[in-house]
Amino acid sequence: MTAPQHALLPDCRLHLHHGPIDLIIGVEGSKRNACYRAACERFATVLQGLVAELSDLRQPLQNTRFSDPIARRMAQAVAPHGGVFVTPMAAVAGAVADEVLAAMITDHVPPKAYVNNGGDIALHLSGQRSFNARSPTADITITAEESARGIATSGWRGRSHSLGIADAVTVLARTAATADVAATLIANAVDVPGHPAVSRQPASALSPDSDLGERLVTTDVGPLPAADIAKALSGGAKVAQNMMNRGHILQAILSLQGQTNEVPLDL
Repeated sequence: MTAPQHALLPDCRLHLHHGPIDLIIGVEGSKRNACYRAACERFATVLQGLVAELSDLRQPLQNTRFSDPIARRMAQAVAPHGGVFVTPMAAVAGAVADEVLAAMITDHVPPKAYVNNGGDIALHLSGQRSFNARSPTADITITAEESARGIATSGWRGRSHSLGIADAVTVLARTAATADVAATLIANAVDVPGHPAVSRQPASALSPDSDLGERLVTTDVGPLPAADIAKALSGGAKVAQNMMNRGHILQAILSLQGQTNEVPLDL
């Protein structure tokens, strides 16, 4: 594997790449260069730390004590969801974004910064700053006065395998890791089990190292009747509402074949 790569983009954002990880980082203000240096320094060991813990990260959370700080973020994010199958890998993209952002703003605090890891985004906002994101479900604006600092999107069309049939589920939470695992689990719950229009394969047949093992993941969803779409979205919305009631997420937007359900909370 090549060494971590970094490049300054024409619009002054920073691109970091190593193996499967691609980060796009933005910073406003005079602290930009210092924040970018801190991001590059922390990113240099991100993949190494995760690989060292990978076998345990691919298993449902036990009593494992992780030494890697990103692994600990992942475990913390999935810990509240012990009632369903989930491994810390469900939070990996968000946890990486959270960790790199934290490294950037520890010694240099800009008015606005973000780390975008393939659509899972960790934010820092202050003063009158806001962040605008265009997700597959909606255009989202987060202001500094709001408590959301993490955005994540999941669905069967995304880069990770899904047990459900949601085209996309976007979640806002206080951290990107929390939003990441929540989006995964809500998207899994958007489903109509056994429907003939839905094609599935074992995750291991598509990705031999998948943490989902032999569980069936969605590979195609044909046109569904409106009633089935509503039923599937309702299942996901119930899971989202439960997470919201427990204080884990702040908002969720669920989309399936042109229909959208929103589970809002007064921010």
